[in-house]
Amino acid sequence: MDVKEWYMEYKIHKNRPGLLGDIASLMGMLDINIVTINGVEDRTRGMLLQTNDEEKIDLMGKMLKKVDNITITALRPPKLVDILAVRHGRYIERDSDDRKTFRFTRDELGLLVDFLGEIFKREGNQVVGLRGMPRVGKTESIIAGSVCANKRWTFVSSTLLRQTVRSQLSEDEMAPNNVYIIDGIVSTIRSNEKHYGLLQDIMSMPSTKVIEHPDIFIRESEYTYSHFDYIIELRNNPDEEINYDSFTYTSEPF
Repeated sequence: MDVKEWYMEYKIHKNRPGLLGDIASLMGMLDINIVTINGVEDRTRGMLLQTNDEEKIDLMGKMLKKVDNITITALRPPKLVDILAVRHGRYIERDSDDRKTFRFTRDELGLLVDFLGEIFKREGNQVVGLRGMPRVGKTESIIAGSVCANKRWTFVSSTLLRQTVRSQLSEDEMAPNNVYIIDGIVSTIRSNEKHYGLLQDIMSMPSTKVIEHPDIFIRESEYTYSHFDYIIELRNNPDEEINYDSFTYTSEPF
């Protein structure tokens, strides 16, 4: 049987000496390997496990339910948020109503870059929206995430150095393995017909697109919220309001 990964999380009610050792010993007897272990939030521990026998996972879960000092809160194939929680020791904040929206603050840029890197490693069509005020670190995070994923990034529109509005890309730049960076305001409000035609071609490609200011992009184009797989919000602090009243652009197409 193939070796599969599992994520286990448990809440600690009484952190007695030897508790982790007892749990690890049980896994060892069942031939379940601990790949990664870390504390996740307050008095919670997360583990990435490996085994080639799903029945052993079920058996372990039933046995650990009888341990009074802990409560199993998750035992499942790992999701992306589980993997990052074990790596960084905390869960990404997620909108309770809109499950595709994830929230970060500027002091969590390392976690955000890791999150983006894991998304960018995936093949095929995916669209990521990135909300945030100017100079909060949006574009820099996208580039760093591309580096983590070993992907080439291509600016379709941007205001990182000067305003960029592309009307054509080279053959190498049109490779599906690229990460395309799009400024949603520049591409819809301050662009020309050639640029918008290029944008439509890129949006139809089986590749990763990251759109800054997705709300304006949706409002000013034929694309809708359903086209997005993830919406990420980046703030300087948790209470910062993301608004577009102060945004002004003038285009310099090339």
